[in-house]
Amino acid sequence: MSAVGVGIDLVDVARIASMRLRYGDEFLKRNFCDFEIDYCGKFKSPDIHYAARFAAKEAIVKALGTGFSGGITPKSVGVKNGENGAPCAVLGDAAAKRLKEIGASKILISITHLKDYAEAIAIAEE
Repeated sequence: MSAVGVGIDLVDVARIASMRLRYGDEFLKRNFCDFEIDYCGKFKSPDIHYAARFAAKEAIVKALGTGFSGGITPKSVGVKNGENGAPCAVLGDAAAKRLKEIGASKILISITHLKDYAEAIAIAEE
């Protein structure tokens, strides 16, 4: 397999906390899938998990070469944990179409976070 796209993003956890405090459920419903809201909401400090997932969304759309455009929105690109706990990209129709257009068949993602920052990388592979 070879990489056809790569993306990376770093998110300030305090920024996500501020947006969540200011806009509440509207912010969450606009930017996160229901399964992401359920996952992050289980934690005592959910903002770091929201930040990590948002970083992954940004990294994914960078790997696709689109950003959030052409029908690809933050809510149409999601992150679930696989059976082994590893994060997996969940793509809506527009993102899946773009993945095929660039000659890729899957996106690999990795997420990490500390107290103040969350980071993710995404690699689109043939």
